[in-house]
Amino acid sequence: MFQDVVDLRDFYQTPLGGVTRQLLRQRIREMWPDVTGQSVLGLGFATPYLRQFKNEAERVFAIMPAGQGVVHWPHGEPNLTALADETELPLQDFAVDRILMVHALEGSDHPGDMLREAWRVLSGGGRLLLVVPNRRSLWAQVERTPFGFGQPYSAGQVSRLLRSHSFTPLRTMSGLYFLPYRNRSWLKAAPGWERLARTWLPGFAGAILIEATKQVYGAKPVKSRRRQRTPNMVTVPQAATRGLMRDQAPE
Repeated sequence: MFQDVVDLRDFYQTPLGGVTRQLLRQRIREMWPDVTGQSVLGLGFATPYLRQFKNEAERVFAIMPAGQGVVHWPHGEPNLTALADETELPLQDFAVDRILMVHALEGSDHPGDMLREAWRVLSGGGRLLLVVPNRRSLWAQVERTPFGFGQPYSAGQVSRLLRSHSFTPLRTMSGLYFLPYRNRSWLKAAPGWERLARTWLPGFAGAILIEATKQVYGAKPVKSRRRQRTPNMVTVPQAATRGLMRDQAPE
C-alpha cells in the first residue's frame, strides 16, 4: 500500500525532509551527471528530486500512483504531474529515456508489474534508477519518515528483482547515512556525518540507489492478466489536487 501523498508532501516540508532531499539529490546526480536531451520520468513521489534535471533534459514529468494521490508540480509553473495506475502507465512503448523511481516500489502491491511497465516505456538501452529503503537501516524502522513505510529491501533483493524483469543492474550506491533525528543541531551536522559514515558505516545507509539498464534481447516481459482495462491518465489542474493548494509539493 502506498503512503498518502499528503504525508509525503508534508515530510519534505519539514527540516528533516529538506536535509533528506538535499543529500539524496546529490547521490542521484552522482548516478546521473548528464541527462542532456533526454526525457526523464519520475515515478512514485519523485518530484523533490526532479528539478535538478528540468533545465537540462528535453522533457521532465512525473506520474504518481493512483493509490498514493497526486499534487501539482512544479510550484508556480504549468503542471507536469499526472495520476495513473503504476502497473498500466498511459505511455507508448519506448517513450522515455530515464525513469527515476522514488517512494514507489516499496509501496506497490504489484512490484513485478510495476517493473514490467517501466521496462515497456523505457527506450532501448534506457536507464532506471531505483531509490528504496534499506532494510538494515534505522530509517526503515522509523515510521515518521517515508523510508519507514512499505517493504524495505537489501541491495541483493533489488538486484534479483530487476534481473527477473529483464533489467541489468549496473551500479549501486547508498545514501542517508545520518540518523533521522529532528534536532536542528543534528540536522546542521548531517552533511558532515554523511561524508564520514559513508566510509565507516557503508551498510547502514537509509536508502539504496540502484541503476539498471533495459535488456533488449530475449522476449518482452509479459504483463499479468490480473486486470483488463484501459489505462487512464488524470491531469492535475493547478487549482485542484485534492484541496492541497494551501501547500505546494516541495521543489
